[in-house]
Amino acid sequence: MKVFAIIVIYNGMRRDWIQKCFDSLQNSSIAVNIIAVDNNSTDNSVEYIKKNYPSVILIENKENKGFGGANNQGLKIALENGGEYFFLLNQDATVEANTVEVLQNVLIQNNEYGIVSPIHLNGCGDKIDYLFSKCLVPNETPNFLSDLYLNKLKDVYIGRANAAAWLMTKKCLEIVGGFNPVFFHYGEDSNYLHRLWYKKLKLGVVPNTRIFHDREYREESSYDHKDEQNRRMKLLYLSNPNRNSNIDKELKKLKISMFKYYFLDKTYYKTIKEEYLFLVNQKDKIFLNNTKVKSNTNYLFINE
Repeated sequence: MKVFAIIVIYNGMRRDWIQKCFDSLQNSSIAVNIIAVDNNSTDNSVEYIKKNYPSVILIENKENKGFGGANNQGLKIALENGGEYFFLLNQDATVEANTVEVLQNVLIQNNEYGIVSPIHLNGCGDKIDYLFSKCLVPNETPNFLSDLYLNKLKDVYIGRANAAAWLMTKKCLEIVGGFNPVFFHYGEDSNYLHRLWYKKLKLGVVPNTRIFHDREYREESSYDHKDEQNRRMKLLYLSNPNRNSNIDKELKKLKISMFKYYFLDKTYYKTIKEEYLFLVNQKDKIFLNNTKVKSNTNYLFINE
């Protein structure tokens, strides 16, 4: 059963991320083939990989394709090379020797899951990663915290996890497809889970294995700003097949608000106008993607 790890690279030389990530995968208890997708790094990530990891399949992008777009490239290559399991791992994360094997065994024994994820610790391994900890609360991963406290953990829990470490099945990829290109950076994993659940598959959190996610030293980017976050939330709502959302109704509401605040608050009017123009630009993509998701036909990549 062929396993491919897909690693999206962008300036991965910081804090020796590439070396730590690749070495941990190459020391796995089962064979893991590595595909690295470089998103036009400005450091010497590409040269470093070519020199030190000649067995790695390397895709060199001349522009930044985003997290989802780059993963789609890697997933295509993995499928073409006979992949049956696909491990998405962030460049700033490392695995333990048994991580991939434990995750694979859970998927083999529980075919209702399309994705499984380990526990995500921080880079030092002395705390649970702060974003992943939000996935373990009762409304996201029911019974996990109570079972942890009562020392009766199960092998897997139905829940949620971000895509810093996902092991996916071929069945999942065939039914759910790749990442939605509407999401360039952030939000793509939440949208993927919405589609996973719509197709009646599950994500499982596996408590007896872990990764180390060295995100503490990541600099804030423009994608962390409030306006960008609001746009992502709107896209997530309009692209969620489990909700009865309508982009035309949303655009009509924004038009009415624009007219109202043009006279009352020019600053807020400008914010609403930017949101309106953003959604107009995304309208056709959202409609096409939602149509594909809700169809009964299988597809591999949502933008094809």
